[in-house]
Amino acid sequence: HAAPHQGLPAGRRLDLRRAGLGPRLQHGRPAGAAAGFAARCPLRQTFHGTQGLKPASPTPTAVRLLRYARLAAHLLRGTAIAAVGFPFIRPARQIRLRQRWSAQLLKILGIRLEKDEPFVAPGSLLVANHISWLDIFVINAAYPAAFISKAEVRDWPLIGWLAAKNETVFLRRGSRGHARIVNAEIASLLGRGRQVALFPEGTTTDGSHVHPFHAALLQPAIDAGAPIQPLALCYRLPDGSFTRAPAYDGDVSLLDCLKAIVAEREIVARIHVTPQLATAELPDRKRLSQSARSAIVERLEAA
Repeated sequence: HAAPHQGLPAGRRLDLRRAGLGPRLQHGRPAGAAAGFAARCPLRQTFHGTQGLKPASPTPTAVRLLRYARLAAHLLRGTAIAAVGFPFIRPARQIRLRQRWSAQLLKILGIRLEKDEPFVAPGSLLVANHISWLDIFVINAAYPAAFISKAEVRDWPLIGWLAAKNETVFLRRGSRGHARIVNAEIASLLGRGRQVALFPEGTTTDGSHVHPFHAALLQPAIDAGAPIQPLALCYRLPDGSFTRAPAYDGDVSLLDCLKAIVAEREIVARIHVTPQLATAELPDRKRLSQSARSAIVERLEAA
């Protein structure tokens, strides 16, 4: 993902401890007793590796090939717009273009977006559980935002370049000084009324549980006095049953994940908006992170 939480290969994990954002954070997994709590309280059965990737309603081969062709064309179009158009387009229009491009991407892949209607205040820090590389585009299609990503993504071919063109804030590992600079940059975006989104688990799951949140990532919202808006993400089939297809976790490669998504006839991506958290009333990042996680878990359990 930015996608991206865990059991992920090292190259896709967000190592928050070495980024200077908290001494108790472990690489790619939650620390201490909280990890055990997450493991004991699954929202549903947990799958491992490529378990559960067989499509429930397979897409015809011709439709799959058409989706791949349209996806390639869409990526090329996005690259051209970012390279040629963005330097001459006002920021407000860039945001609308990103939202439209993300919505079109979901449509090409056979994903229907459903979201709650509650108003999300400008300048909010959007925090969500993390399941897939798709999460970024699902959120962007509903609530356009700048995203926080590990610095290594900046060096990825094409993806890193596109991320840099789309207001991504990159976290550099092993530098507490850089973490302070990044926090100031995020606070500045929030102060200008921009939405900023992050996945405070620091890694992906298959959607069966939500790991504890890394509280240090919420500090910029406290510094800016910006509200925190928890978002509960889930992926379902049209009949409401669970689908593992979008999950980008464990040993699942990006190609495996993409093939599983394309192979499913239709997937419903749902965003549930929970009550906003006011940082001015609760300027304690640990308690805020616990409250945000609890709100997301409760909403997913009710979904």
